[in-house]
Amino acid sequence: MNILMVYPLYPDTFWSFKHALKFVSKKASFPPLGLLTVASILPKDWCKRLLDMNVNHLTDDDILWADFIFISAMSIQSASANEVISRCKKLNTKIVAGGPLFTSSPELYMDVDHLVLNEAEITLPLFIEDLINGKAKQIYTSEEWADITTTPLPQWNLVKQKNYTSMNIQYSRGCPFDCDFCDITVLYGRKPRTKSKDQVLAELDALFFTGWRGPVFFVDDNFIGNKPKLKKEILPAIIEWNEKRNHPFYFNTEVSINLADDETLMELMVQTGFESVFIGIETPNEESLVECNKNQNRNRDLIQSIKKIQLTGLEVQGGFIVGFDQDPPTIFDKLTNFIQDSGIVTAMVGLLNAPKGTKLQKRLLEEGRLLKDFTGNNTDFSINFIPQMDSEILLNGYKEILNTIYSPKFYYERVMRFLKDFEPKQKKVFHLNPNYVLALFKSIIRLGLIGEERIYYWKLFFWTLFRKPQLFSLAILFTIYGFHFKKISSQYC
Repeated sequence: MNILMVYPLYPDTFWSFKHALKFVSKKASFPPLGLLTVASILPKDWCKRLLDMNVNHLTDDDILWADFIFISAMSIQSASANEVISRCKKLNTKIVAGGPLFTSSPELYMDVDHLVLNEAEITLPLFIEDLINGKAKQIYTSEEWADITTTPLPQWNLVKQKNYTSMNIQYSRGCPFDCDFCDITVLYGRKPRTKSKDQVLAELDALFFTGWRGPVFFVDDNFIGNKPKLKKEILPAIIEWNEKRNHPFYFNTEVSINLADDETLMELMVQTGFESVFIGIETPNEESLVECNKNQNRNRDLIQSIKKIQLTGLEVQGGFIVGFDQDPPTIFDKLTNFIQDSGIVTAMVGLLNAPKGTKLQKRLLEEGRLLKDFTGNNTDFSINFIPQMDSEILLNGYKEILNTIYSPKFYYERVMRFLKDFEPKQKKVFHLNPNYVLALFKSIIRLGLIGEERIYYWKLFFWTLFRKPQLFSLAILFTIYGFHFKKISSQYC
């Protein structure tokens, strides 16, 4: 059996980092971890290839080679996924589809040959057995949660790692919180399921023996969902593993703001080699946090929590949302000032949307305010429901936030604010890499010589070089991020 696994294109958004990738001569941020894991569930004697459309073009010859096209996608990749499905149908190649996009909206894909939904550890073996026996059904689904202690190692030989800025692994699925706009609990449940210590170390070993050195992203939606196990088992084991191998990796992940309440956990993460954490902060407006059931962010000084995490040596990246029913007209200035005061350099601001299956979607449907399905992109000035605030005021306010926080003046001011107080605990902060050296020279030409930010660029360049040289590579990385954010926002503003 010839199996071609296809990962569709991401559109050009803040999250794509498309314009930043050009500086480091990479084609995508991360490889498709889900498909790499699916490959290990498929029979060993099947011939498997993986084509990431963010790296290579999908040709008709690729499609015709395959007995089956396996496609996995998130909602934001729907346009590309639809195109792939259309091409496969024209060439009479059968399609097997799974992943968040198809699990959330199977009714939109009833023309697909086989929908293998929910978690692959459960539904994929059932499909394979039926396929071998000549009685494969169209839909495979399950209401059970997978035991991820049985999840196999990803098949890393299917991708060229040089095309990506970072590798990725998964430790857990699910989140203990229940924010009403988030579909993570719909897809993976509220009880965090975790892999064993031995599994995590085996995944690190597998990456290590491929020759990879550098960043590794834990793709968990909330890495600290099970804090006791992290502190007692997982992090101490990774610390020991990393030290034995002379620290080949450094890590990034996503967490909730309550990380700030646990000094032991923060210190362990820094000791493990974590350098940054992405946190869904959403809004500084307390009434909006109540509205969306973001209880972990309520009744706390969010700025102080962020500063506390930063002072341990972790960079905080933040996600923010405008468009809540309880957002006052002042929310745009309030959020802009909050972002500046926090020193969060990578501040991702989007419009509220209601993903399928969420409590928010159900409420808006009952209120007759839902307009359409969510595309997965909350940064393209589209919103899938009727907001309480006047739509024109909301969109203009959102535009003003982006124009401000990504403008060279405000962006570089935020970079400086962060770097002045940032003291990484790990000695090795400068990661020597030929692509990073090339990125430095590209940034000098593009940003320092011809860019509108050139005055701010050189101020940051020399300040960091002479005052905090250990942070120089990080400062240059921030300048490249800023270029990407500005480029994307200018498409819409």
